[in-house]
Amino acid sequence: MKHRQVNGCEMAYLELGQGPPLLLVHGSLDDFRIWGPALGPLSQRHRVIAPSLRHFFPAHWDGIGAGFTIAQHVADVIGFIEALSLGPIDLLGHSRGGHIAFRVAQQRPDLLRRLILAEPGGDLDASLAEPDSKPPTSLATHFAAAAQKIAAGNIEGGMTVFFDGIEGPGAWARYPEARRQPLRDNARTLLGQVNENRLPYSLADAQSIRTPTLFIGGEKTAGNLPVVLKALSANVQGAKVATIPGATHPMFDQNPVAFAQAVLDFLA
Repeated sequence: MKHRQVNGCEMAYLELGQGPPLLLVHGSLDDFRIWGPALGPLSQRHRVIAPSLRHFFPAHWDGIGAGFTIAQHVADVIGFIEALSLGPIDLLGHSRGGHIAFRVAQQRPDLLRRLILAEPGGDLDASLAEPDSKPPTSLATHFAAAAQKIAAGNIEGGMTVFFDGIEGPGAWARYPEARRQPLRDNARTLLGQVNENRLPYSLADAQSIRTPTLFIGGEKTAGNLPVVLKALSANVQGAKVATIPGATHPMFDQNPVAFAQAVLDFLA
């Protein structure tokens, strides 16, 4: 594990492999450990760099204080790329990390070679919603309900609300214990996420992306995430889409070989 001081925060990260730099940005409740199953195949062709964002493990944040916003994490990713003199790089973000990567591409396309968004998290505004469609439940609703339980000390209840709300009933119960513990380690980051000021995606946002982009979805992912992926991929110029067979949202954990192959084929 290495460390780099960025914007007043010491960011821990993993680095392995050689070749063009590929930066991995994790999602909600995750940290650099989440990429474990895919690191082997990805690092065969790339210098893979996986940081933990501000307040995530190995930090043990209590959920109190400032600094947990989308804008701060976007600024931290930009600062991290600059601090390591990495640009232009390939940037891969999953879930909330996909949202962060999307905003990095908007603000600093000069730092990027290619962009990969694995089921980017967030909501759509009216300009991207399908006509006459019923708006899906906002992810912020799930965040708030889960955070309320976590703040009261009910970690398992909070995890259940969060993951079942995103992936469907029974999602948390189906997670293996080895996958659950790292998520529990980051449970209190949800207290910050409630007030992270995440803006919805707009049509103008999607059309502003000029970096060559790949969207990756799990074949069996349910809920709001496939809706967002479909809307964004249809409006980001020249975007490509890959589907990971048999997988839901944690696709690189459930089918790491297919996930890595989709990434490597795009980057090649």
